[in-house]
Parts: sequence; structure tokens; C-alpha cells
Amino acid sequence: MILNNKRGLEISPFSAYSHPLMENRFLTLLAFILCFWAITAHAAEEENNTQLPVPRFVTLNADEVNLRTGPGLRYPVELVLKKDGLPVEIVKEFDVWRQIADKDGDKGWVHKSMLSGKRSVIVTGPAQTLYKKPDDGAKPVVKLEPGVIAGLDRCDREWCYLKIASYRGWIKRKNVWGVLPDEKFTK
Repeated sequence: MILNNKRGLEISPFSAYSHPLMENRFLTLLAFILCFWAITAHAAEEENNTQLPVPRFVTLNADEVNLRTGPGLRYPVELVLKKDGLPVEIVKEFDVWRQIADKDGDKGWVHKSMLSGKRSVIVTGPAQTLYKKPDDGAKPVVKLEPGVIAGLDRCDREWCYLKIASYRGWIKRKNVWGVLPDEKFTK
């Protein structure tokens, strides 16, 4: 039942909640809350977005790193990687968590503090020669066994310049793991 009062306003059983001035204040407050929520949500997203490409390679920053089944401490540890400087590939990001994959394809989530931007590679295949210059005919520097981890200095189209102990030299990029196929890398 709706009646009109002396001012011409409609009166209903819900009139205490539907006064025109109250509706405008409510809508204004609701609009303000929604705008505030959208701005803070966007700011939080910007804060956690690294703006770095995914996938990308990094290295472990600790001797022991727990790989978890999900992005958070509440997820169980599935695997422990035990090698500081080991190259890994970031395949996903969520907040401060990174899903990484190792050379063998094992994946798990780690906190970003467990990773370093330093670059290294793992020698693959049979023993590989490190050359003085980026040329198969160049003077050999040292033979590297499969699984050796070396610091990555730079890569061009076909060759990568590595540092390992007191040795420096070039190796074919197809013989290392830790560089994306078309990545041009300079330290």
C-alpha cells in the first residue's frame, strides 16, 4: 500500500529506508566504496607485478630451497633443491611467489627471496669444449662435463660466454640449459 503525504512523497511500509535523500547518500557512499576498492586493488596488483617477462631464467639464492605444491607457506614441500646458483626457469608468478622449473622439469613454488637475478647455465649433452673465441676452430680453453654449472656473461645468436672458476670462454648455446631460445643476453 502506497500513500502520498502532504509534501507529495510516497509513503510505503519501507518509507524509512527509501527517502530520496537517503537513497542519494547511500548511492554516493556505495560509489565511493567501490572506487576506493578498485583503486587499492589495482595498486596492490601493480606492487606485486614485476613487469619482467615470463618465462625467464634466474638462479637459486640459497643452498636449500623448498619447492611447494602451491604459492604459499600453507602448501606442502614437494621437493628440496640443494644448490646455490642453480639455474631455474620462472614459469608463473603469483604475488611474491614464483613457480619455477629445473633442468629435469621438476616444478614447484618458491618465495621470490629464494631467487637471484644472477645468471648461470648447466652444460648439457656429452662433454663440451669451451673456446677462446666464438668459433669451432678457435683455441680450446677447457673441456666441461655434463651437469657443470657456469656463470653466464652474455649470449649472442649461437654462442654464450661463460665463466667457471678461473676459466673464461665461449660455448655453443645449444649445449647449455638456462637461456631461452631467442634470448639475447648481456650482463
